[in-house]
Formats: sequence, C-alpha cells, structure tokens
Amino acid sequence: MAIKVKIPNSKKKGVKNSRFRWNDPLVRAGLAAFLLLSIAMFSVLVYFYVHYQKIIDQRMAGPVFANSSKIYGTPHVLSVGYPATREAIAGSLRKAGYAEAGEKNDSRIGTYKLVSHGIEVMPGAESFHNADGALIKIEGKAVNGITALGNGQAISAYELEPTLVTGLFANQQRSKRRLVTYDDLPKHLVDAVLAIEDRRYFQHSGVNYFSLISAAIDDLRGQRRGASTLTMQLSRGFFLSPEKKVTRKLAEMMIAIELEQRYSKKQIFEFYANQINLGQHGSFSIDGFGEAAQAYFGKDVKEISLPEAALLAALIQRPNYLSPYKHPERALARRNLVLDGMVDIGAISKEEAESGKATGLKLSTPNVEASDAPYFVDLIKDQLQGQYSEEQLNEDGLRIYTTLDSELQTAAAEAVAIGMKKVDELLDKQHTKRVKNAAGKVEAHVAEHQMAQVALIALDPETGEVRALVGGRNYGFSQLNHAVAKRPTGSIFKPFVYAAAVNTALSGQQPVLTQASLVDNTPATYTFEDQVYEPHNYENKYNEIVTIRFALAHSLNNAAVKLAEQVGYDTVATLAQDAGIKNVRGTPAAALGSYDATPLEMAGAYTVFANQGVRVTPQLIKSVRTAQSEVISDFKAEKKPVLDPRVAFVMTNMLEAVIDTGTAVGVRARGFTAPAAGKTGTSHDAWFAGYTSNLLCIVWVGLDDYSDLKLEGAHTAAPIWSEFMKRAVALPAFRGVKPFTPVQGVVEVALDK
Repeated sequence: MAIKVKIPNSKKKGVKNSRFRWNDPLVRAGLAAFLLLSIAMFSVLVYFYVHYQKIIDQRMAGPVFANSSKIYGTPHVLSVGYPATREAIAGSLRKAGYAEAGEKNDSRIGTYKLVSHGIEVMPGAESFHNADGALIKIEGKAVNGITALGNGQAISAYELEPTLVTGLFANQQRSKRRLVTYDDLPKHLVDAVLAIEDRRYFQHSGVNYFSLISAAIDDLRGQRRGASTLTMQLSRGFFLSPEKKVTRKLAEMMIAIELEQRYSKKQIFEFYANQINLGQHGSFSIDGFGEAAQAYFGKDVKEISLPEAALLAALIQRPNYLSPYKHPERALARRNLVLDGMVDIGAISKEEAESGKATGLKLSTPNVEASDAPYFVDLIKDQLQGQYSEEQLNEDGLRIYTTLDSELQTAAAEAVAIGMKKVDELLDKQHTKRVKNAAGKVEAHVAEHQMAQVALIALDPETGEVRALVGGRNYGFSQLNHAVAKRPTGSIFKPFVYAAAVNTALSGQQPVLTQASLVDNTPATYTFEDQVYEPHNYENKYNEIVTIRFALAHSLNNAAVKLAEQVGYDTVATLAQDAGIKNVRGTPAAALGSYDATPLEMAGAYTVFANQGVRVTPQLIKSVRTAQSEVISDFKAEKKPVLDPRVAFVMTNMLEAVIDTGTAVGVRARGFTAPAAGKTGTSHDAWFAGYTSNLLCIVWVGLDDYSDLKLEGAHTAAPIWSEFMKRAVALPAFRGVKPFTPVQGVVEVALDK
C-alpha cells in the first residue's frame, strides 16, 4: 500500500526561516563582542603571566635562600676520662653536620661510624680540622682511649667538630633557618604535611579547583576554611605581600601554576620545607623544618619520629597559637588530628596512629633566649663588618668559628634567669609602700620602677677566649648590649690599687708593702686639683688600723684611697691602663672605681691576676673560612705582660680571702666550693669579678638610666656568679679546677697577730 508523506513548507506565510544567518547584524555584533572580550581576556592573562614570570625569575635568581654566614662554637676536646657515650658523641657530630657512614647522602664535613665499644670519627674535606680521623674508645660512660685512624697510634686528646650556633641573620632579619633537601626529609614528615595541608599535592597542577569551589561554598555559609595548596602557600610566602585581597588569591593561583610548570613536585616541596614559618624562639623566627627539628626536639630533621613529624606538620596552620611550649593541649589536639589524617590517606596504620597519640610531646628543654647568644652574635657581626661586606656575610656562606661554648652559654643563660628573679624581688621590696585602706587594713603597694639589666662574660683566662656572653636579660625587649656598655666599675677596681701596693716589692718604691702591711682606715678628707674628696665606708663602719689583706677582703673605702695616695694615684692609673681600663685617671676617686669601663674590658683586665700577670685581650673569633672550609683569616689574642707573676699570685691569694672570709662569703654559702678568687663591687651598679684556675667570669647588674641600684654586689651580682660557676664546674670541659699554687719566688710566712 502506498504511503503519502507531506513535508511542511517552511516558506508558508507566517512562518519565519529558523536557519542561522551569518549576515544578521545582531549575530555579527555578538561575535565581535565575544572575540574582543576573548582577546582582552587573553591579553590580560598574557600580561599577568609575563608579570608573574618576571617576579618568579627575580625571586629565584641566585640562591633561593640567603646563604648567610654561619657561626660555629668552639670544639669540645675529648681526653681519657672525659664523660661521654657513643650516642652523645654521635649526636654532637650530627649537630656539626656529620653523617653516619653509609647514609644515602654522605656529608663533606665528615662521617662517623658506631663500632663495638666506641665510635670512629672521619673528618671530611670541609671539616674545620680536615685531618686524620680517630677511634674513640668508650668504656662505661667515659672515654677509655683515643687512637689515630691513620697510623694507629694512641693520642692524648681529640677535638670534635665545632657545632653550629646560628646564622648571621641576613638583612637584619632575626630568623633561624637550616637548609634541607627533599631527600633529608623523612617520609613520615612529608606524609604528615600532605595529610593536613594538601592531600592531592602530587596529583594537582598547582591549584585544587574542587577544594576551591568547596571552600567558596563554605565561606558563603559562614564556615571559613583554607583551600590553598602547598604550591599556593609557597606562592604567598615567597612572592606576595601578606594583605588579604581577592586579587591576591588569583595571583597565588597564577604563580602556583607557573611554579608547577617550571619545577618538579620534589623541588617545590623542598622550597616549602625551607620557607615555612614554624614559630618563634624568643626574638628569633623559626623558619623551615630543619631549624624546627632542632628548636623543638634538639634533633637533626632526619632523626625525628612519627609523632614529632606530626607535630611539626600541625604547627604549620598557626605556629604561635599552637606553640607546644605555651599551649601544649592545643598542640596535642592538632598533632593527633594530623595522625588521623595520615591514616585517612593510607600513610600509616590505625595502630601506628594510636601509638603516636599515646606519646607525649617530648620537647627539648626550652632554652632561655640568652643561650642562643644573640648579643655575642651581634658582637661577631660588628667585628666582621669592618673587614667583610654585607654581600660576603649574607651570600657567600662564610663559616665563622668562634670561641663560644654552647653548654657554658646555656649555663650562663640559666644563671642569669635565676639570679635576676631574685634581683627583681629585692627591687620590688625596695619600692614597696605599706598604706592603710579605707577599712583601716594595711596593704602593700609596689610602686612602678625600672627593671634591672644584666651582663655576664666568661672567658678562658689563659687564652682570652670568650666562652659565654650575656648582654641583657631579654634581647627581644632590648638589643642594647650591656657587656660593652661603659659603667662605673665600683670596688672591683680596688685590686689594681692593691696590686700597685704589692708591686713596691719590685719597683724599689718605699715603703715596701705586703699583705700584712697596715693601712689607716679612719675617715679623711683629700684635696686634689682644687676639689675636696671625702670617701665613706659602707654603712660608715671604720676600723682604725687594718692589714692590707683585711682591707681588700672587706672592701674598706677609706683604706683603699689612703693606699692609693701612698703608692701614687698616677701609679695606680698607669697599672690599670696597662691592664686595659683606658678611662682611668690618677685621682682619689679612681681608687673606688669612679671611672667607666665595660664588663668585657674588666674581664680582660682581670686576666692580669688570673693569668700570672699577663693581660690577654678578650677574643671572640678564632677563624673565618669559606663555605668549603678554606681559611680566609685566623685570629690570635693579644698578650701583654703587666704584672710580675709573683705579684699576680699574691693578689690572687688576697682575692681568695674575699670569697672565703670577706664580702663575698655568700658564694660559699650558696654551695660553690671550688678554689676561687674574686671581688664584689658596689657603686651605682653592682658587680662581681671572680675566677678559678680555668675560668674567669664578670657579672654586672644595674639600671639603664644610670640611677642608683641601691643594692650590693654581694646580694645581686655575686649570686648570679655563684649559680653560673656551680653549673660550669659540673661540665666536663671545666670540671678540672685546681688550687692556686704559689709561683717560684713567693715566700709564705706565718705571723703572730
């Protein structure tokens, strides 16, 4: 059967032609607008692509991170009997940059190998020593013997590699960073960061668009959350200002895409690992995982455990808010969240996560900021800036080997912290007033007053090498370095008066004076250059006639001025100037320390007594070398004979009496029992200068506006000295304190009073 089909005629009246017409004016206008808009958008994209490409090129030209000079401390010297374990020596070597033999990335500084009953140390091409290695034998917890690896001969002592103290802080930024490579990072640290910050890091091309859309929806609901990938975080931290704008987010995305095109995922993660801020340590910013591992756990980043890695990853979000020292509960909660996230991405098992959660924070002891030696570092920088350009110091990666002993610096920091709390209590008591309230009850009110400041310098009296230096109680609060601030020296100057007196035995001056010589201690008036000077003893206590030994031990002012007059004011001033106290003039006031000197200068001056009459200039730097450990400059302390060794010993013997029976007898009461000599000082400020056979220490306490502290050195500076020296003699390097023995030519005679 035939079927007839009728096709509608589109040309029928009333039906418009629906075919697309290119010559339609509206179509043409729309196409033109679309084309112009596309060209404009493309031009904008090209402009910003080129713009951010230039920013990336400029930022990434040369070293990505400033290769600022690094400051190293003095090496520890091992000898037979030195208390140590294989693990402790290995830890010290790791901090110095050594690697364990056979590790994937051997260190050019050196390697070590744990062997039965000991450890083999093998310095590399970039070692400070660059010498033959040694086998250090350990028995129990002490060094039992040392053998040179080269020839197998026994050696008496061996220096370990100097450890890194800090960097020189490029461009005045007080940040601490230890650069690491991607291969340095343990896998569980990388996994921890990805689990909490960017789970699709190895899949996306710089921007996670799904996460961005989800975050935008949450923002509209009032639930703000981040959506930046690691690459975008790097873009923000490396190339952009911190201000929060929509345009900045677009810039982050653009830079992130470009970075992903130019660098591998591992390279980008390495940049991120070195750039990320992970908190604050005193006035220092902790940047990068390398520094954070040391700051929080005292470990090389390669050695951190799973819970420790999770904590570092946790801190990325808000490092100061989550500080494990200040807010341990917050830090633990965030760390545990990271561990759960690692389970979610399959990086660890649920059992491993639960074990990690059961582990405490186990942080290293938070050092007092002074243990980082910021004032010492400033002095190093000041000294070097006269010889090297800023570019050399900040970009050439110089190695600066200093005299600083890290353990002793920590002891100094702890002693200052303890001692200054007591000083604060004394000042509060001094400024406390008792008043009656409306109810008739007596209340104590502490008036507002200045906080006292402090300086401590400890050096080797034989070499002049500064082992510890504290220039103030808080570097973040005040960068004024009180160790080099000039202050009236007070009674710690008096030993130079007595030294001039004892020196009459050699100078031919009459009468010849000894410890047993008598001196008048009664009140007197002195006229000098038309000025009248009337010294007073502390609390106006006077003994009419006393021995020189008694006068020094009890710091009698009238006796000191009378003695200075007898031997000659100029004689005293000349001796003090030779010892390095340059501002002294020959006047009656000089005998009581009225002229200024810095604590560092006084430390150098006291080496005259502690070093058999030879003044040694305080030394901070031992050597400056290239990044490859090639020597640029070596430094030696200046030495100058000032006193005969016999006079120096007699003075030491007299200064022992100050501690044993005189104004500083509180040192013994505080538990410091080693043989020592010293002198208290009280003017407007408080001082204590003292030394043992192997360590000299000066402590100063005072107020920044030069007003009178109204506290004695025996109650302020001496307690800090005692706290420090007790810690010092407990350290292996300083425990060998010996009694002061007479030098040849000194005769000891017993006298009947």
